[in-house]
Amino acid sequence: MRDMSTTSELETKRRVLQPWSLTPRQRFMWRVIQGMAVVIALVTAGGALRWPDIVLPVFWNLVLPLVPLSLLISPALWRGVCPLATLNMLTNQPSGRRRLVGHWAAWTSSVGILLLALLVPARRFLLNQNGLSFAGLVLITALAALAALVLGAMFDAKAGFCNALCPVLPVERLYGQAPLLNLGNPRCSTCQLCTPRGCLDLSAEKAIPQTLGPSRRSHAWLLTPFGAFAAVFPGFVVAYGTSRNGPLDAAGQVYLHFAAWSAASSVLVVAATLLLRLPARLVCALSAAVAAGCYYWFASPTILSTVGVASGNAILRGAFLSLVAFWCWRAIRVNNVPARSIS
Repeated sequence: MRDMSTTSELETKRRVLQPWSLTPRQRFMWRVIQGMAVVIALVTAGGALRWPDIVLPVFWNLVLPLVPLSLLISPALWRGVCPLATLNMLTNQPSGRRRLVGHWAAWTSSVGILLLALLVPARRFLLNQNGLSFAGLVLITALAALAALVLGAMFDAKAGFCNALCPVLPVERLYGQAPLLNLGNPRCSTCQLCTPRGCLDLSAEKAIPQTLGPSRRSHAWLLTPFGAFAAVFPGFVVAYGTSRNGPLDAAGQVYLHFAAWSAASSVLVVAATLLLRLPARLVCALSAAVAAGCYYWFASPTILSTVGVASGNAILRGAFLSLVAFWCWRAIRVNNVPARSIS
């Protein structure tokens, strides 16, 4: 009787922690979309090698800019279709796995941030240039795919890769902290409590406070891996927007450029936080809004030139900035919740 009671309590806890509700038909549609995303990724990789002058601009300048926008609308959009997430979940087993414990979660989060800091600047001197360089990204993606498959077999659900080592995870948390739409969780039919805290799929609004932990109640949150990321990210985005594609021997200058802007951003955010006594959730919301606004300020002309439109830059920028401003206003309202309501 005691074992049955314990099982019942666990199932009840999982149901309470599971705010989403998708019908079987909705889940089937998501599976179809996820399969299509994997196929599109493979076709894109092959197409970039065969027709780099066509595929690369479309991928970098039209497809990739949709990802930050999708995260602002709902992190479930990107996390629901990401090919690596599909592979991560593909090898999950019903038993014999491990959950990610707290100290490992903090370490893997730092690794994801470091990978992001290495890969994004590499676009300027390597990955943006030609089909052969894009093959380097394909190789990196292949290694990531292998890691997703292996870690999916070793750990529960997304614990080993998507909620740990993925370099996009810190951006997902920052942009996904106040989703405009609630689309549910297309990946997990039931919550396995695979991640100790900060799972975006369980609660996007609580992901950042839970990631920061008790440190969010003081300025100590700025010393955490995610706190440092939130401080430098606006400058990191500006660094990409103000840099240009160049040869491989420009790698040192590119990383120095990124380091300078990131350091300036960190100094400004930390100074404003300390002097104005701003709470962590407000700073994270403002950091996300500034980063997203700067990203689309620089991306808008590139998007228009890629589709062959000579005018309309002010309109497109205005549309993006209006959406970001609305998101920021809503994020500040959503984040203005009592601390006791965040476990």
